[in-house]
Amino acid sequence: MRWVIGILVVLAVAAAAWFLRDPIIGLFSSAVPAAVPEAPAVTEPATTTYASSTLGYSFDYPKTYALNEAYQYDFSPSKSIRGVAVAAPAQTGTNLGSDTRVSVEQLPRAATCTADIFIIADVKAKPVSDSQNGTEYSYATTTGAAAGNVYEEMVYAFPKSKPCTAIRYAIHSTNIGNYEPGTVREFDRENLLKDFDSVLSSLKLMAAATTTGA
Repeated sequence: MRWVIGILVVLAVAAAAWFLRDPIIGLFSSAVPAAVPEAPAVTEPATTTYASSTLGYSFDYPKTYALNEAYQYDFSPSKSIRGVAVAAPAQTGTNLGSDTRVSVEQLPRAATCTADIFIIADVKAKPVSDSQNGTEYSYATTTGAAAGNVYEEMVYAFPKSKPCTAIRYAIHSTNIGNYEPGTVREFDRENLLKDFDSVLSSLKLMAAATTTGA
């Protein structure tokens, strides 16, 4: 008789477990905390924007560059060209000068906007275009050397801009041959020009700075 009672008890427990399976499963499930989804990583932009309604332009530049709104280019003892510059970060251990920069400059009184009027040396400007955005520039360049230093300037002017607006690349380096081998390395010219080009391509002239478009 006892084994019959045992069997009946087992069957009764099994039946109860079957009918109560959902509440039991829910009880254990609620005891396990739900997984919290990870927040997506926030990627900070690599550039920041400078904009001036007074000057009539805006441009993007790398955050690692130092902005100088009081910049002016000393064209001659009696003439300075005002603008806004961003200085390239130091390339430690290289031959790059600390005054290397890219600047936006304006000549309000220029009758014709060409790149050569921004350069002291007697150079000729030539038309060039950006194949990616179709922008037409007037371009002029010059290189000078003194006491082991090399100074390069590349100017891109916007021919239709009023006031006449241009971007100047100014690269100062020292002669790598003047150092003991292995003590100083050549600066990364490719990446530097890539940064400068990004500033140039981002420049936008506002209505205050142009009447016919860049």
